[in-house]
Amino acid sequence: MLEWRWPLPGRNTTACGSPGHTCDLHRQAELVDYYLRTRCLPTVVWDLDRQLPASDPLRAHPNATVCELALRPTPSATTLLCPVPDAALDAADPAALAARPRPVSLVYVGNQYDRDEAFNHFFAPAARRLDHLVAGKWTRTQAWPQVSFAGRCAFDQVATIHDRALATVLLLPGRYARVGHMTSRWFEALLAGCLPVVPASIACREAFAPPSLFAADADEVVDRVQWLRGIAGGREHAD
Repeated sequence: MLEWRWPLPGRNTTACGSPGHTCDLHRQAELVDYYLRTRCLPTVVWDLDRQLPASDPLRAHPNATVCELALRPTPSATTLLCPVPDAALDAADPAALAARPRPVSLVYVGNQYDRDEAFNHFFAPAARRLDHLVAGKWTRTQAWPQVSFAGRCAFDQVATIHDRALATVLLLPGRYARVGHMTSRWFEALLAGCLPVVPASIACREAFAPPSLFAADADEVVDRVQWLRGIAGGREHAD
């Protein structure tokens, strides 16, 4: 089983040992050639970033199964969602999560990659009206002086940020949103009691939240968060 890697010029397309080089792409090619093409070992190719071209011969290999997070996967692929540990689900008590203090109204934890359009439409205008925080690798932020960017955070800090926040917005690149390709941020937020506001542009959105948490734009994001603030800590919040 492998998580599909793709060419990143200047990073994994350079010669081994050169400055800044990472060897994930070379190593992947070696593994695929040896185990799949030479030894015909059944292989799961998990395309978590939707980067495997639809025309790639690997999709037609009889011993390869391509999987995606999408609920509407590429015709040659199968849906394989992010796994969530049963112990984490069993430990997440809705009433206890709703009762926790949540001083921050709106957060987003994640990197900028291809999310500018969604950020502009759903998060940045809402940030003018709500206390908020954005954590992750955001390198081009000049267009949003009103947004509080905290910079990159370690994985073990993700739960802490969500634990203090009332809501998040599920920001997806367009190529994800069109096919209902949901990232791990959905369950990471939920397991901390941070409720996900789901953009109406996301396909199959009813699989991820009830209609009361859908939003067509930033105004509706604000409306949903203000409603949540009004019910915070109570039975409706827990439900």
